[in-house]
Amino acid sequence: MTVVAPVAPPAGPTDLVGESLHRLRVAGVFYCRTEAAGVWSVDMPAFGDCLTFHVVTAGEVHVAVPGADPVLLRAGDLALVPHGRGHVLASDLAAPSLGRVDLLPQDYLTETYSVLRHDGDGPRASLLCGVLSVDGPAARPLLDLLPAVVDVPGESAPWVSRTLELMTAELAHLRPGGEAVLTRLADVVVIQAVRAWLDAQDPATGWLGGLRDPYVGAALAAVHRDPAHPWTLAALARVSAMSRSAFAARFTQVVGVPVMQYVTSWRMRVATDRLARGDALAHVATAVGYESTAGFSRTFSRVTGRSPGSVRRIAGSLGPGVPGT
Repeated sequence: MTVVAPVAPPAGPTDLVGESLHRLRVAGVFYCRTEAAGVWSVDMPAFGDCLTFHVVTAGEVHVAVPGADPVLLRAGDLALVPHGRGHVLASDLAAPSLGRVDLLPQDYLTETYSVLRHDGDGPRASLLCGVLSVDGPAARPLLDLLPAVVDVPGESAPWVSRTLELMTAELAHLRPGGEAVLTRLADVVVIQAVRAWLDAQDPATGWLGGLRDPYVGAALAAVHRDPAHPWTLAALARVSAMSRSAFAARFTQVVGVPVMQYVTSWRMRVATDRLARGDALAHVATAVGYESTAGFSRTFSRVTGRSPGSVRRIAGSLGPGVPGT
């Protein structure tokens, strides 16, 4: 059945994708500068839900991620590995591995920054790597859109070299507040890289398609901004300037799930984020529109498969440092 849309889309923000990117929160877990010469290969372990980035500052480095074609990075190029997968960095992918990078001898300048060196006969290469945690309600649906590796050539993204210069200068002379500066710069690198990839896509459906649809996007923006509001199908149809039946059909067609199912799912994403930050259960329930903690807990467990208390306990037990494999 063909859904007839209204003549004019509702008034509202024009960059809902950018608004979702703005909701990402990046925290630096670990940084490593590698200076290598000759033939070498190292294994990057899996880092759970963390994202890894690699920027080559000199020479050439191969990045091989399971499920993706190997990528050759040259000076100024950037690669993101967004799903926490283990992967290989190498001058030559046929070279025997030196071992897991986190277990190799290296100079630790701080608890979260090291310099790894390998001497050999042959071309030299240098790169800066970062392991980052990325959270916020929009983090998972955005990162789920990305492929196993995102390759951003330097010539297409001059911001990489400019941001890298600032990161390199900060790393060369760490001062009080330096790690906060690094985290903010890494935040820029990640968001710009994700935005560059998203800009190259043209999906008509799914979460990104919904954000780009002027009618469905208006409803998504309203839910994202105020998850505690008592949203109904009728209320969101009004936000989208459509009839209930037309809006319900269009939303399901574009996003892939019914309207109210998405509302509940988004509320649980927000709740997960707040629980992981240690917010009290009652405050979290209120923040996502539930009058009772019991009702919220039942819905949270049904949708996520975990209890609210387990999310808070896991978050409280995580200490600083690089996550385990």
